Amino acid sequence: MSDTASDVARPSPLREFWFYFRENRGAVIGLWIFGVFAFLALFGPWIAPHDATAQFRDATLQPPFWQEGGNWTFPLGTDPLGRDMLSRLIVGARFSFFVGVVVVSIAASGGILMGLVAGFAPKWVDTIIMRIMDVILAFPSLLLALVLVAILGPSLTNAMIAIAIVLQPHYVRLTRASVLSELQKDYVTSAKVVGAGLPRLMFVTVLPNCLAPIIVQAALSFSTAILDAAALGFLGMGAQPPTPEWGTMLAEAREFILRAWWVVTLPGLAILVTVLAINLMGDGLRDALDPKLKRS
Repeated sequence: MSDTASDVARPSPLREFWFYFRENRGAVIGLWIFGVFAFLALFGPWIAPHDATAQFRDATLQPPFWQEGGNWTFPLGTDPLGRDMLSRLIVGARFSFFVGVVVVSIAASGGILMGLVAGFAPKWVDTIIMRIMDVILAFPSLLLALVLVAILGPSLTNAMIAIAIVLQPHYVRLTRASVLSELQKDYVTSAKVVGAGLPRLMFVTVLPNCLAPIIVQAALSFSTAILDAAALGFLGMGAQPPTPEWGTMLAEAREFILRAWWVVTLPGLAILVTVLAINLMGDGLRDALDPKLKRS
């Protein structure tokens, strides 16, 4: 009877996660903003009032609707080529979201695999893997990404590959540390005693118990990927014009910053709000997933 009562009283993992996550109001706000960002990324081309690459030559550098000379045809104004700023910002969310998903997927999958190998492998293999990761981490991340893109050639695809390589060591070190911590626990010893093979130990027994910090790292890496992609685009090494990527939009408009503030300010605000929202959401994930931070 007491077991049944305790089962009823214990909340489900998802409900417990939401209980701790919603205590961080900034994280909840970040989640809502990220939801809007994801919605725009998925449905942006159908929501945008104009084609993001269409040029309206009779309306170049038109100001937003609230300024003199602006109108509701182009609510946030137009850029130097007469392209609608609102449409380009909405469609640009798709590119930034795509960059975040691809970079995190590549960096996390490769990093987790190498981290597992480093944690389970003999000492000499572990040493080789970690020294390679230390060499990568010794370089400033943006500078290393810039060098890699310069070697591969400027494009959005090569920028994503470069950013994924730069972010991978964080996953390797985090996974390895989690694995080494879990290997000392009784449930791993029990699995070894009953004859669990190495692949089962790595991917079924140990890895699920290492996912909480990795999920938090993935959320933070998502914002880092968006920021680095925007930086590479601004430097002309990422997405190439006329792609409506936020960093590329900044690069195209920088010479007009004094004449038309909106062509620079609006893409910058889009990057700022998105990265801030994802970082706030990452803080909430850390609070909800780290048992040391949970209040009894």
